[in-house]
Amino acid sequence: MSEMEDLAAFAMLIEANSFTVAAQWLDISTSQLSKRISKLENGFGARLLHRTTRSLSLTAAGAVLLPEARALLAQRDKVRDAMACLSERLVGSVRLTVPASLGESVFSALQTGFSPSFPDVHVDLDVNDAYREVGRGGFDLGIRGSMGITQRLTATPLFASQELTCASPDYLAQQGRPQTPEALRLHNCLAGHSQPHRDTWNYQLNQEVSRVNVRGTFSSNHHGLLKQAALAGLGIVRLPSCLVHNELNEGRLQWLLRDYQTPVSSLFLVHGCDGHLPRRVRVMADFLREWFERCSVRLQTL
Repeated sequence: MSEMEDLAAFAMLIEANSFTVAAQWLDISTSQLSKRISKLENGFGARLLHRTTRSLSLTAAGAVLLPEARALLAQRDKVRDAMACLSERLVGSVRLTVPASLGESVFSALQTGFSPSFPDVHVDLDVNDAYREVGRGGFDLGIRGSMGITQRLTATPLFASQELTCASPDYLAQQGRPQTPEALRLHNCLAGHSQPHRDTWNYQLNQEVSRVNVRGTFSSNHHGLLKQAALAGLGIVRLPSCLVHNELNEGRLQWLLRDYQTPVSSLFLVHGCDGHLPRRVRVMADFLREWFERCSVRLQTL
């Protein structure tokens, strides 16, 4: 391995703060990573890290070396990006983290739209509601609500996602169509665990707020399962609009109580603000922005 690759490994190790995680990112074993760090230390004649069983910290020499290692890593990405532009091929990995509620929809979009166009780009999709590090050696891109945005992230608005009340045509044919929020009390409503006050659905019309306590035979913390249950005719759901736009356009679900306002949450595409974005990451970001824009257009035509 070259010294530049060892320096890149050192920079990624500090960002991960874990030999195990950094080794996974580099696709090597922890023992190989340890040997590469030891090789750097021997080459510079100085100890770079304080290591314990639970944490890593920089020595004075390591603190001096880290900015240079990061700069070399960014320069390497720029060179690779430039070479990829010359060949008009995108090569490499893009690490993307999204909330669990968006996992299936984003995966489907990437599988059918992005990957066929860029077959040499490896997509590492993390589906997780927990906070995940974006930038600085972590994920390249993330989709988050406003609460997950920090000062060291660059955030671009993606989508204003409204909670839509939906049911399948078969269910409505059998059980009738509710005309007011209060009528939901007579229906089988499928609630989500991840929603605050999941058994209370709020609606607003002309400044008047209706709070409806709903009940049903099925609930889940997985929006994809709730959508499947609604498509199967099991009941009424309330889901983010970005998850049901295709089904609404195709007529497999119908939007209920459209005159009433329901909660809206903003989604943002985030990346680190402290470095160069490789072209493959920029292309992925453009794809996601365009995909969410198409979602918005579809909803406006309903």
